[in-house]
Amino acid sequence: MIVDCAIYRDGHRTEGPEDFSDALGEARTAGGFVWIGLHEPTEREFDHVTREFGLHPLAVEDALKAHQRPKLEVYDDSLFVVLKPVVYEPRSDTVSSGEIMIFLGDSFAVTVRHGEGAPLKAVRHRLEQEPELLGNGPTSVLYAIADAAVDHYLDVAIELQADLEGLEAEVFSPEVGGSRNTASRIYDFKRQILEFRRATGPLALPMSRLAGTAQSGVTVPFVDDRARPFFRDVSDHLTRVNESVENLDRLVSDILSAHLAQMSVRQNDDMRKISAWAAMAAIPTMVAGIYGMNFEHMPELRWEWSYPALVLLMVVLEVLVFRLFKRRGWL
Repeated sequence: MIVDCAIYRDGHRTEGPEDFSDALGEARTAGGFVWIGLHEPTEREFDHVTREFGLHPLAVEDALKAHQRPKLEVYDDSLFVVLKPVVYEPRSDTVSSGEIMIFLGDSFAVTVRHGEGAPLKAVRHRLEQEPELLGNGPTSVLYAIADAAVDHYLDVAIELQADLEGLEAEVFSPEVGGSRNTASRIYDFKRQILEFRRATGPLALPMSRLAGTAQSGVTVPFVDDRARPFFRDVSDHLTRVNESVENLDRLVSDILSAHLAQMSVRQNDDMRKISAWAAMAAIPTMVAGIYGMNFEHMPELRWEWSYPALVLLMVVLEVLVFRLFKRRGWL
């Protein structure tokens, strides 16, 4: 589905022909560019765009099928960039990701969005309010989308940090720290971090290449040199996000280890208590077992005070053993 199609000239949006081919020709003649936005297009819908803009078939296949990792690929007539914006759902504490594919050429920008999250309407509106930035051509579209996605990464990282603090407080709480649901919540949280990392981690190299700071030193075509400082800023923000994700992953692993250690300690405490009560129960059982054998030569059986004496002996032994276990913290 085509969401929007516009021609931009000298940093301003202008009305142009509805046909893609005519719009592209007019943009090239006037020194502007065309920005076409699509949302989950079908193969038939995207076929016309592919023919008019000469998009590479491999990139088109990736754009239609989605489920791509963040990457940057250079073709003869265009640049293909994949971003994975993330959406945080506070009610369920879950992180989900969509996909934005960007085709960048000398006079056009084609964006293909998959998923309901991270719509580009706000990005387009904000970019149209900055004609100086928009005057950099199609590069400004790529920068605006990447900047919005990475800035939202920072917001999601803050939300996850807040959730992690709450989970940490729950783990170390004496009331609920040993609940059965705690371990499953920790694993669910680790899964959310993994989903977040899949979006942010692979994007580091493409941003470095766009910023011109990659070790290869190869200049990326179709990117205005004036925009490279802006991409360096996005790359710096992305580095902060990746560091936050690493810290979150390390902390949640430490919390899981602490929770498992607490569970082990509690189990040891329970076993000691059970063992202590079993030892106390063994005393009367042993005495009753000895005198329940009914041997013929047992003088104590004919003694008048044998029964109360044995009961008193068992009580004294039980009290002594109880105080011993209590002093050592077993009870």
